[in-house]
Amino acid sequence: MHPAVRRVLVITGVVLLLFVLIGATYQGVATALERRRFPHPGRMVDAGGHQLHLYCLGQGSPTVVLEAPATTMSSAWGWVQMDVAKLTRVCSYDRAGLGWSEAGDAPFTPQAVAPELNALLAAAGEPRPVVMAGAELGAALATLFAARYPNDTAALVLVNPPGAVSRDTASRPSAKFVAASPWLARAGVLRAMRTLSATAGELPQPAATVLRAFLNRPDHLTRAAGELARWDEAVMLSQAAALPRSMPVTQVEVEAQDRVALIANRRNARDVAEAIDRAVQNVRRDRR
Repeated sequence: MHPAVRRVLVITGVVLLLFVLIGATYQGVATALERRRFPHPGRMVDAGGHQLHLYCLGQGSPTVVLEAPATTMSSAWGWVQMDVAKLTRVCSYDRAGLGWSEAGDAPFTPQAVAPELNALLAAAGEPRPVVMAGAELGAALATLFAARYPNDTAALVLVNPPGAVSRDTASRPSAKFVAASPWLARAGVLRAMRTLSATAGELPQPAATVLRAFLNRPDHLTRAAGELARWDEAVMLSQAAALPRSMPVTQVEVEAQDRVALIANRRNARDVAEAIDRAVQNVRRDRR
């Protein structure tokens, strides 16, 4: 190799290494600051060997439980939870390994979500039956909960359930990109470019800032990638799940550019909250 070429390659490698080190330092400092700045707003509850984060607002019955879209967490429900809390008690939570929740020892499987959520609600003392509401992948997981625990589910609200909507509006970011995102996050690339977190700003504060922070966190994104890797399995299981004929099921379709914007957009959030409110009111009417 010509000495001049070798020198250019060496210099280029050194510059790239310098940028990576700067990015990693930037990421580490920012993450450390965010850990202190954003303590969890709810409760950490044991769900069988590890703790999950549960955040509840409002009063009344039935309680609504929110299952977030892929790659997101409880904060993604910022608008919806605030709206529904005016009518009844509503709880969002972080699935294992996402947001403030501990990952536990086992990798993500769609079948494990419902038992963990059931254990969380039982340990937290939340009354059942609940109205389950889920968006996108969360809709599939909410369906699995309702099928496994029909006596604990009063109604089901599904926002853009996979395979049921006519437009693939929540296909971004792709599974391949999310799989690479933990490494991009460690190098500070995601934080600098706001590749995943741009639309989180549509949420109310502090939910917007919190979700942006976690969408730049390698630990959160590693678990998110694990969920997306089992997407097809989750969808297949939810479509095969047997629900009681008497269980009310509401489907809501909203338009969005990506998974975060699905319920972060204010208009979408109003549509979703109104559908959940109607489900709650119908449950109350049927109890009379």
